[in-house]
Amino acid sequence: MENLKIGIVVADIDEYKPFAAFIEKGKYESFTFLKRQGHKFTVEEDGKNAEVISILCGIGKVNATAATMHLVDIGCNIILNFGLSGGISGISRGEITAPDKFLEHDFDLTGTGYSLCEKPLQEYIYFADAKLLEVAQRIISGLKLGTAVSGDHFICDDATRDSLKTNFSAMSCDMETAAIAYVCAFSSVPFLALRRISDDAGDNATESYREMNSQDDTLLSDYLIEIIKEIL
Repeated sequence: MENLKIGIVVADIDEYKPFAAFIEKGKYESFTFLKRQGHKFTVEEDGKNAEVISILCGIGKVNATAATMHLVDIGCNIILNFGLSGGISGISRGEITAPDKFLEHDFDLTGTGYSLCEKPLQEYIYFADAKLLEVAQRIISGLKLGTAVSGDHFICDDATRDSLKTNFSAMSCDMETAAIAYVCAFSSVPFLALRRISDDAGDNATESYREMNSQDDTLLSDYLIEIIKEIL
C-alpha cells in the first residue's frame, strides 16, 4: 500500500513505555499531544515504508477518542491499538484477542425507551476491519475474535462481568476500544485492536491485571509491527 500513514493509540503508560523504548532505539521524532507522549517513526520492509505515529492517550473513552480523532485529522489511513483487557467468556488469561465487534456497555438510555448501549439516530455497534483481521490471524497463532465491550469502569467483580456476558455476549472488556472504533467507523478508517487478557474481570481481577501490566511486555507491539510490515 502506497502513502501508508498509520496511527497507534495506547492508553496506559505501563503498556506504552516498553514500546517507546523500542522506538527510541532507532530514528524517531517525539512530540506531545494534550500533554502526553507521542512518537513518529518509520517502518520499512522490502523497500517499502510506512509513517507511524503513536500516542499515549491516557485511560478511558474520552482520552482514546481525542487521540484517535487527532490521528485521523492528520491523515492516518489505518488506526491500530494494543493493550490489556479483562476476559469475560470463551477466553483465558494470557490469550490474545483481536475483537471483531465493539460496543459501549456503559452508554445507557434505557430510561427513555432505548436498548442498552443504543445511540439515537446513529450506529452504535462498530467493527474491526476485515482485511486487517485476516492479516492478524495469519501472523498470530491462536488469535481469538469476538465482541469487546468498553466503558469508563474497570471491571473487577463477578456480577458485573456476568452481566456483560448476558447482555452483550462479550468476550472481553476494556476502557477504550469501542471509542476508538467509533471514530474510525464514522471516519471510514480501518481499525484493528490487539488485546491480551490480563484477568477474568471478576473479584480477583485487580491483582492479576497489576501483575501482567508490570511486565514491560512488548509482545503486542511486536505483533503490530509485523502486521504493518505485512500490509506494506
